[in-house]
Amino acid sequence: MTGLFTADIENRGLILDPRTKLSVMITLVIFALGGTGSEIKTVRYAVIALSVLPIILLLTSQQYKKALFFGIIYVTLKSAEIFLVPTLTGAALSVIGLCCLIFVRLMPGLIMGAYTLSSTTVSEFIASMHRMHIPQQITIPMSVMFRFFPTVLEEFSAINTAMKMRDIRLGGKHAGKLFEYRLIPLMVCSVNIGSELSAAALTRGLGTSTRRTNICRIGFHIQDVVILLSVFIVYILWVLGKVGLVI
Repeated sequence: MTGLFTADIENRGLILDPRTKLSVMITLVIFALGGTGSEIKTVRYAVIALSVLPIILLLTSQQYKKALFFGIIYVTLKSAEIFLVPTLTGAALSVIGLCCLIFVRLMPGLIMGAYTLSSTTVSEFIASMHRMHIPQQITIPMSVMFRFFPTVLEEFSAINTAMKMRDIRLGGKHAGKLFEYRLIPLMVCSVNIGSELSAAALTRGLGTSTRRTNICRIGFHIQDVVILLSVFIVYILWVLGKVGLVI
Protein backbone atom coordinates (compact mmCIF):
# COMPACT_ATOMS: atom_id res chain seq x y z
CA MET A 1 0.00 0.00 0.00
CA THR A 2 2.99 2.31 -0.25
CA GLY A 3 1.73 3.91 -3.44
CA LEU A 4 -1.54 4.79 -1.76
CA PHE A 5 0.20 7.49 0.29
CA THR A 6 2.60 8.77 -2.38
CA ALA A 7 1.53 11.78 -4.42
CA ASP A 8 1.30 10.94 -8.12
CA ILE A 9 0.33 14.10 -9.96
CA GLU A 10 0.44 12.39 -13.36
CA ASN A 11 -2.24 9.79 -12.57
CA ARG A 12 -4.49 11.48 -10.06
CA GLY A 13 -7.53 11.50 -12.30
CA LEU A 14 -10.17 14.02 -11.24
CA ILE A 15 -8.29 17.17 -10.19
CA LEU A 16 -9.74 18.63 -7.01
CA ASP A 17 -8.75 21.61 -4.94
CA PRO A 18 -7.10 20.53 -1.64
CA ARG A 19 -9.76 22.48 0.25
CA THR A 20 -12.45 20.33 -1.37
CA LYS A 21 -10.70 17.15 -0.25
CA LEU A 22 -10.32 18.49 3.28
CA SER A 23 -14.01 19.42 3.45
CA VAL A 24 -15.02 15.89 2.41
CA MET A 25 -12.62 14.31 4.91
CA ILE A 26 -13.80 16.54 7.78
CA THR A 27 -17.44 15.80 6.93
CA LEU A 28 -16.78 12.05 6.92
CA VAL A 29 -15.05 12.33 10.29
CA ILE A 30 -17.98 14.27 11.74
CA PHE A 31 -20.81 12.14 10.38
CA ALA A 32 -19.30 8.70 9.66
CA LEU A 33 -16.75 8.42 12.47
CA GLY A 34 -18.46 10.70 14.97
CA GLY A 35 -21.93 9.31 14.30
CA THR A 36 -23.49 12.78 14.08
CA GLY A 37 -27.06 12.56 12.81
CA SER A 38 -27.12 8.76 12.96
CA GLU A 39 -30.60 8.92 14.50
CA ILE A 40 -31.93 10.60 11.32
CA LYS A 41 -32.59 8.07 8.55
CA THR A 42 -32.13 10.56 5.69
CA VAL A 43 -28.75 11.64 7.07
CA ARG A 44 -27.64 8.02 7.40
CA TYR A 45 -28.36 7.37 3.73
CA ALA A 46 -26.61 10.59 2.72
CA VAL A 47 -23.54 9.64 4.74
CA ILE A 48 -23.45 6.18 3.13
CA ALA A 49 -23.53 7.84 -0.31
CA LEU A 50 -20.77 10.26 0.71
CA SER A 51 -18.70 7.36 2.09
CA VAL A 52 -18.60 5.82 -1.39
CA LEU A 53 -17.10 9.01 -2.84
CA PRO A 54 -13.47 8.26 -1.78
CA ILE A 55 -13.65 4.89 -3.56
CA ILE A 56 -14.92 6.61 -6.72
CA LEU A 57 -12.07 9.12 -6.48
CA LEU A 58 -9.59 6.25 -6.23
CA LEU A 59 -11.07 4.82 -9.43
CA THR A 60 -10.62 8.14 -11.23
CA SER A 61 -6.97 8.17 -10.18
CA GLN A 62 -6.52 4.71 -11.76
CA GLN A 63 -5.92 2.99 -8.42
CA TYR A 64 -8.26 0.19 -9.41
CA LYS A 65 -6.93 -2.55 -7.13
CA LYS A 66 -7.06 -0.35 -4.05
CA ALA A 67 -10.53 0.95 -4.94
CA LEU A 68 -11.78 -2.63 -5.43
CA PHE A 69 -10.13 -3.79 -2.21
CA PHE A 70 -11.58 -1.00 -0.07
CA GLY A 71 -14.92 -1.14 -1.87
CA ILE A 72 -15.42 -4.84 -1.21
CA ILE A 73 -14.44 -4.48 2.45
CA TYR A 74 -16.72 -1.49 3.03
CA VAL A 75 -19.73 -3.00 1.25
CA THR A 76 -19.26 -6.31 3.07
CA LEU A 77 -18.99 -4.73 6.51
CA LYS A 78 -21.84 -2.29 5.90
CA SER A 79 -24.07 -5.10 4.66
CA ALA A 80 -23.17 -7.18 7.72
CA GLU A 81 -23.99 -4.22 9.98
CA ILE A 82 -27.40 -3.74 8.36
CA PHE A 83 -28.55 -7.32 7.74
CA LEU A 84 -26.44 -9.68 9.88
CA VAL A 85 -25.89 -7.87 13.18
CA PRO A 86 -29.63 -7.46 14.02
CA THR A 87 -30.05 -11.26 13.83
CA LEU A 88 -27.17 -12.07 16.19
CA THR A 89 -27.17 -12.54 19.94
CA GLY A 90 -24.65 -13.11 22.70
CA ALA A 91 -20.91 -13.17 22.07
CA ALA A 92 -21.31 -13.19 18.28
CA LEU A 93 -23.26 -9.92 18.48
CA SER A 94 -20.57 -8.34 20.64
CA VAL A 95 -17.63 -9.39 18.47
CA ILE A 96 -19.09 -8.97 14.97
CA GLY A 97 -21.13 -5.92 15.89
CA LEU A 98 -18.11 -4.16 17.40
CA CYS A 99 -15.90 -4.96 14.41
CA CYS A 100 -18.50 -3.71 11.95
CA LEU A 101 -19.11 -0.57 13.99
CA ILE A 102 -15.43 0.33 14.25
CA PHE A 103 -14.37 -0.39 10.69
CA VAL A 104 -17.50 1.03 9.01
CA ARG A 105 -16.98 4.30 10.87
CA LEU A 106 -13.22 4.45 10.39
CA MET A 107 -12.89 3.38 6.76
CA PRO A 108 -14.48 6.32 4.89
CA GLY A 109 -12.30 8.92 6.61
CA LEU A 110 -9.17 6.78 6.28
CA ILE A 111 -9.73 6.14 2.57
CA MET A 112 -10.38 9.83 1.94
CA GLY A 113 -7.26 10.74 3.91
CA ALA A 114 -5.20 8.26 1.91
CA TYR A 115 -6.59 9.62 -1.35
CA THR A 116 -5.80 13.17 -0.24
CA LEU A 117 -2.20 12.23 0.51
CA SER A 118 -1.81 10.37 -2.78
CA SER A 119 -3.28 13.12 -4.97
CA THR A 120 -2.03 16.32 -3.33
CA THR A 121 1.49 17.70 -3.46
CA VAL A 122 2.99 19.55 -0.52
CA SER A 123 3.08 22.78 -2.54
CA GLU A 124 -0.64 22.54 -3.31
CA PHE A 125 -1.46 21.83 0.31
CA ILE A 126 0.59 24.76 1.62
CA ALA A 127 -0.92 27.10 -0.99
CA SER A 128 -4.44 26.07 0.03
CA MET A 129 -3.62 26.58 3.71
CA HIS A 130 -2.34 30.09 2.96
CA ARG A 131 -5.51 30.84 1.00
CA MET A 132 -7.53 29.93 4.09
CA HIS A 133 -5.18 31.97 6.33
CA ILE A 134 -4.38 28.96 8.49
CA PRO A 135 -1.60 29.70 11.04
CA GLN A 136 1.85 28.28 10.34
CA GLN A 137 1.72 26.39 13.64
CA ILE A 138 -0.86 24.15 11.93
CA THR A 139 0.41 24.31 8.35
CA ILE A 140 3.98 23.18 9.09
CA PRO A 141 3.11 19.99 11.05
CA MET A 142 0.49 19.01 8.46
CA SER A 143 2.87 19.62 5.55
CA VAL A 144 5.46 17.45 7.31
CA MET A 145 2.80 14.74 7.62
CA PHE A 146 2.46 14.62 3.81
CA ARG A 147 6.08 13.46 3.57
CA PHE A 148 6.16 11.48 6.80
CA PHE A 149 3.81 8.59 5.99
CA PRO A 150 5.25 7.72 2.54
CA THR A 151 8.81 7.85 3.95
CA VAL A 152 7.93 5.65 6.93
CA LEU A 153 6.27 3.10 4.65
CA GLU A 154 9.36 3.00 2.46
CA GLU A 155 11.54 2.42 5.53
CA PHE A 156 9.16 -0.29 6.76
CA SER A 157 9.38 -2.05 3.40
CA ALA A 158 13.18 -1.89 3.52
CA ILE A 159 13.22 -3.28 7.08
CA ASN A 160 10.91 -6.14 6.05
CA THR A 161 13.19 -7.00 3.14
CA ALA A 162 16.27 -6.99 5.36
CA MET A 163 14.61 -9.18 7.99
CA LYS A 164 13.40 -11.69 5.41
CA MET A 165 16.98 -12.06 4.18
CA ARG A 166 17.93 -12.98 7.77
CA ASP A 167 14.98 -15.42 8.00
CA ILE A 168 13.31 -13.29 10.67
CA ARG A 169 9.73 -13.87 9.59
CA LEU A 170 6.68 -15.92 10.49
CA GLY A 171 7.58 -19.55 10.00
CA GLY A 172 11.31 -18.80 9.84
CA LYS A 173 14.07 -19.99 12.14
CA HIS A 174 14.13 -16.72 14.08
CA ALA A 175 10.41 -15.98 14.24
CA GLY A 176 10.71 -15.09 17.95
CA LYS A 177 12.75 -12.01 17.06
CA LEU A 178 10.13 -10.77 14.60
CA PHE A 179 8.61 -8.16 16.92
CA GLU A 180 11.88 -6.79 18.27
CA TYR A 181 13.86 -6.66 15.04
CA ARG A 182 11.11 -4.95 13.04
CA LEU A 183 9.35 -2.65 15.48
CA ILE A 184 12.37 -1.08 17.19
CA PRO A 185 14.14 -0.07 13.92
CA LEU A 186 10.84 1.33 12.65
CA MET A 187 10.37 3.42 15.81
CA VAL A 188 13.92 4.80 15.57
CA CYS A 189 13.47 5.57 11.86
CA SER A 190 10.15 7.31 12.52
CA VAL A 191 11.70 9.63 15.10
CA ASN A 192 14.62 10.46 12.81
CA ILE A 193 12.35 10.99 9.81
CA GLY A 194 10.12 13.37 11.76
CA SER A 195 13.09 15.44 12.91
CA GLU A 196 14.66 15.54 9.44
CA LEU A 197 11.41 16.54 7.72
CA SER A 198 10.76 19.29 10.27
CA ALA A 199 14.25 20.66 9.71
CA ALA A 200 13.76 20.49 5.94
CA ALA A 201 10.46 22.38 6.19
CA LEU A 202 12.06 25.15 8.24
CA THR A 203 15.04 25.28 5.86
CA ARG A 204 12.66 25.95 2.97
CA GLY A 205 11.30 29.00 4.77
CA LEU A 206 8.00 27.65 6.08
CA GLY A 207 8.65 29.17 9.49
CA THR A 208 9.32 32.74 8.34
CA SER A 209 6.83 35.58 8.60
CA THR A 210 7.50 36.64 4.98
CA ARG A 211 4.76 35.81 2.50
CA ARG A 212 5.85 32.81 0.39
CA THR A 213 5.33 32.55 -3.34
CA ASN A 214 4.06 29.36 -4.95
CA ILE A 215 4.17 28.27 -8.59
CA CYS A 216 1.38 25.68 -8.32
CA ARG A 217 -2.10 26.79 -9.35
CA ILE A 218 -5.09 25.89 -7.21
CA GLY A 219 -8.70 26.90 -7.47
CA PHE A 220 -12.26 25.63 -7.56
CA HIS A 221 -13.67 24.07 -10.73
CA ILE A 222 -17.00 22.50 -11.67
CA GLN A 223 -16.07 19.18 -10.06
CA ASP A 224 -15.20 20.98 -6.82
CA VAL A 225 -18.56 22.75 -6.85
CA VAL A 226 -20.45 19.46 -7.34
CA ILE A 227 -18.62 17.72 -4.49
CA LEU A 228 -18.93 20.72 -2.16
CA LEU A 229 -22.67 20.83 -2.86
CA SER A 230 -22.88 17.13 -1.95
CA VAL A 231 -21.10 17.85 1.32
CA PHE A 232 -23.33 20.86 1.99
CA ILE A 233 -26.45 18.74 1.45
CA VAL A 234 -25.42 16.44 4.30
CA TYR A 235 -25.25 19.40 6.69
CA ILE A 236 -28.59 20.74 5.42
CA LEU A 237 -30.27 17.36 5.96
CA TRP A 238 -28.83 17.19 9.47
CA VAL A 239 -30.21 20.64 10.34
CA LEU A 240 -33.59 19.80 8.83
CA GLY A 241 -33.63 16.56 10.78
CA LYS A 242 -32.91 18.39 14.01
CA VAL A 243 -35.93 20.68 13.50
CA GLY A 244 -38.12 17.75 12.49
CA LEU A 245 -38.59 18.52 8.79
CA VAL A 246 -37.00 15.26 7.63
CA ILE A 247 -36.83 11.85 9.26
